[in-house]
Amino acid sequence: MAQRRLTDQQRARISRIQEQRRQRASEEAENALSAADDKAHDGIVIIRHGRNLLVADQQQHLTPCLFRQNLGQIVCGDRVVWHQTGDNEGVVTALQPRTTLLSRPDYSGREKALAANLTQLLIVAAPEPPPTGYLLDQYFVAAENIGLEAVLLLNKADLLTTDHPLRQIAATYAEIGYRVIEVSSKQMSGMHKLQQQLQHQTSMLVGQSGVGKSSLVNALLPEQNIVVGQLSETSGLGKHTTSSATLYFLPQGGSLIDSAGVRSFRLMITERRQLEKGFREFHDYLGGCRFSDCSHTHEPGCVLIEAVEKGAISAWRLQHFLQMARKEKF
Repeated sequence: MAQRRLTDQQRARISRIQEQRRQRASEEAENALSAADDKAHDGIVIIRHGRNLLVADQQQHLTPCLFRQNLGQIVCGDRVVWHQTGDNEGVVTALQPRTTLLSRPDYSGREKALAANLTQLLIVAAPEPPPTGYLLDQYFVAAENIGLEAVLLLNKADLLTTDHPLRQIAATYAEIGYRVIEVSSKQMSGMHKLQQQLQHQTSMLVGQSGVGKSSLVNALLPEQNIVVGQLSETSGLGKHTTSSATLYFLPQGGSLIDSAGVRSFRLMITERRQLEKGFREFHDYLGGCRFSDCSHTHEPGCVLIEAVEKGAISAWRLQHFLQMARKEKF
């Protein structure tokens, strides 16, 4: 369904409402700050909804917090400095530098931050529904550009026959250098390997709808419903704790960010060089084409085409690169 275009009057009204909300949020945060203690605490954002945050300290104690509006977008996973303002209330006064930021375009094309300080992206695929190789490559390209470790997670491994096409896809990623883990959340097979991969990492599961991300989260966090209830009670966010990106501390160490907002994915790529960087196996060939503006589609002396002909690069990976380049108009 086509989006209804807003009139100038409607856009101006929305802008005024948003500005009024920002002003109210700023006043509330400043009022809270006037009552804050002098001791600064380090914390990590567990969940955000609107101007409300839930922050965990180093002992994983949770405190609802407001935040100063001049800090910009604060998201799940952000490391912050906060001050106590009451028995179990606080205000965030500073945002620590981020190591990574996962974002995507919103419906207006503007960058929307989703989660901060991730170290690992677990890209989930399954025999059913059949994997979309193009979507998988979008995840891998994003991971390479953000600087995240990317792991291909084959869920529903009990349905994965020896001749299933997904095995060949997985073999290609393994040849490129990505780790591949087979699991079955239904039969609980391969879960130990997955738990080991999650240790000492801040991870997120991504993948198309139906591949079993929720089942994996439930298997990794058997007490998730209890934790969600605690988050809801502590933060006062109610049902929003199930619809916002949420960080969970894993029993074996590490943390997992569960986000209902990553059901679809679009790249935040603004130039061709970023797209090329996202294909790890291209790196040794880039800059070697006869023509500096080679499109890698038909030109003589194209080293990528030659690498495909020699079997050094998968033909479908090059096709996905070209498809992404056309879509982004590079």
